[in-house]
Amino acid sequence: MLNIILFGPPGAGKGTQSAKIIEKYDLVHISTGDLFRKHMGEGTELGKLAQEYIDYGNLVPDKLVIRMVEVKIRSHTGTKGFIFDGFPRTVAQAIALDEMLDKRNMPITTMLALEADDDELKARIRLRGKTSGRVDDQNDEKINNRIRVYKEETLPVAKYYANQSKYHGINGVGSIDGIFNDICMTIDLVK
Repeated sequence: MLNIILFGPPGAGKGTQSAKIIEKYDLVHISTGDLFRKHMGEGTELGKLAQEYIDYGNLVPDKLVIRMVEVKIRSHTGTKGFIFDGFPRTVAQAIALDEMLDKRNMPITTMLALEADDDELKARIRLRGKTSGRVDDQNDEKINNRIRVYKEETLPVAKYYANQSKYHGINGVGSIDGIFNDICMTIDLVK
């Protein structure tokens, strides 16, 4: 089973590359944002619990997020694997994810980390803001804050997987196809 964490800062190209990886390797996409919307939209018990936290302006606890991920995994038996997009965001989430996956004998195969410098990321996010209409992608203060939060809170997850020899940095600057070829070479080496 091929289980990939697609990792990188805002604007690194995770969304673009994720779609290509899913198509080539026939993986199931897991995005916690999508899971929240699905469960809350369907009014599931997990969705109601998540909504309570969100309504009070709180983060959804890791335990609840992991339960949603677990439900998604259980609903896809017989799959070739999963791609975790934008998750885990903290070391605590990474530990909980590993524990849950280890119980099912389906550990993370690799973390693919798209890397680009801050100036490149900011330029990409601003360009995306022009085409998508996302207001938060057009505000330099918000862009800088998102990159800062990534470095302070999310980047330590990379070290966690590097300590397991599962971290693989990918140069996220270049053509979409060139970056994808580098990703595929790495996947083919580790699977």
